[in-house]
Amino acid sequence: MKKEKASTFLVLDGTATTCRVRVAKRVLERMRGLLAHPPLLAEQGLWIEPCNSIHTWFMSYPIDVVFLDRQGSALQVCEHVRPWGMRTCWRAKAVLELCAGQAELLGIAVGSRLQLAA
Repeated sequence: MKKEKASTFLVLDGTATTCRVRVAKRVLERMRGLLAHPPLLAEQGLWIEPCNSIHTWFMSYPIDVVFLDRQGSALQVCEHVRPWGMRTCWRAKAVLELCAGQAELLGIAVGSRLQLAA
């Protein structure tokens, strides 16, 4: 991932984590997602907003996908989504993509509250 000017960290249920997150809000950033990026490391993620559907076409590694509502509550957690897969959660307003296995390591489950902090 590219170095960010300001680090954004994931906050899980009110507790800061060491997971650094890149935010994709512009159309081209959201469309590109993780394509043409090296695989995510254990403490890296991509927050895509607005978003309620992702695909892993053309990717060469699995990822964890967390669908979030408007308040940042996890609606659905999809672990180890393999390349050439697709996932959708119609009620989601944002998606957090993580290195495969990271959602479980962080303790992210349906109902977890996720936020970003500088």
